[in-house]
Amino acid sequence: MKLGGGFSRPVPTRTPTPRPTPSPTAVRPAPPPGPSPPTAALPAALPAVPSPVASVNAATPVARPRPSPAPAARPPGSRVVSAPPRAAADVSVGYVLVPFVVTDQKGRPVGNLREKDVTLLADGVPVAYDLFQGSADAPVSYAVLLDGSGSMGLAGKMEGARAALETLAATSVPGDDFALFVFAEGEVKDVVGFTEDAGKIVEAARQVKPWGKTAFRDALARMPERSLQGKNGSRAIILLSDGIDNDSLITEPELATLMEGVEIPVFPLGLRSPGALMRPLPGMTVEWMLNIDVLSHIARITGGRMALVDDPSQLPSRILDIQKDLRSQYLIGFSPTGTGPVRYRRLTLRVAGPARPVRVRAGYRGSDPPAHGPGRFGTK
Repeated sequence: MKLGGGFSRPVPTRTPTPRPTPSPTAVRPAPPPGPSPPTAALPAALPAVPSPVASVNAATPVARPRPSPAPAARPPGSRVVSAPPRAAADVSVGYVLVPFVVTDQKGRPVGNLREKDVTLLADGVPVAYDLFQGSADAPVSYAVLLDGSGSMGLAGKMEGARAALETLAATSVPGDDFALFVFAEGEVKDVVGFTEDAGKIVEAARQVKPWGKTAFRDALARMPERSLQGKNGSRAIILLSDGIDNDSLITEPELATLMEGVEIPVFPLGLRSPGALMRPLPGMTVEWMLNIDVLSHIARITGGRMALVDDPSQLPSRILDIQKDLRSQYLIGFSPTGTGPVRYRRLTLRVAGPARPVRVRAGYRGSDPPAHGPGRFGTK
């Protein structure tokens, strides 16, 4: 089987990634009389690019609606919200794609791996896969999620984020496509739909004026399905944020559960203010801190990696590191058998030869994987 976008088409048929159940729109209090604060100056969204066709496996159990807990009493003037979105725990994927990167001890990607060098395991049991390919400098679909909140206007953070996007555009290869999503003040805007013209996302980012609170957990939870609109088999979500989440409805554990089934690596680029602390001092609220633990966990379970910078001028070099990963990644794929319970299954990957670091998505939610046995893909 061949995979598209540098991995060769057609793309394997699969059911949609587990995603949160939509919640009613949050109702915010009316502003007091007088001059209104400036709103985030976000460019108008371009027309959406059609998503790749996904089919639903008839044998896939349907997610059952879950009752929401009774809302707690809220002080006057606070926004009224429903319970945050939750993962559909009984939704199974129809095809599992497992991108992975192998590096040497100095962090340099290892190329020329062969199928017989790699063993994929689900819950410790070897999996018989029917897809194994290297990217061979394949083009990538980049979904960029840019923090447009007020805290990004401090210490040169937004300027550093724009410089990172300029580097991404300048080092693109033919076939790369890009989309820009900006989040601020409780909403995510599709600013630039997927396009091969990287200059469009650079120009759009220049128009963003930081304003409002940060809800990066809510924004990130909505990204996996949107990123599938890219045309390439190799995909990535790049999050540019200072990580100070002070407005999300979804909790950290709920975000982690939602991201468990995501097959697209997430690369959070965290911008700390100069002199920021790694841990809060006694009495300091979490809003003073970059949510390092959350960002690193999301990167780990999706097979990406987090980069943390104190100086925004370091962001362009971190973009180059991400590109190096994506241009040298491998991809394994298999179809769950449809037997056994639908649950989260942890994935690990073994590579023959000396011990080397491996970055791979942490697992998938579905039925039993095909067993490792005799045959082309079952014998190493």
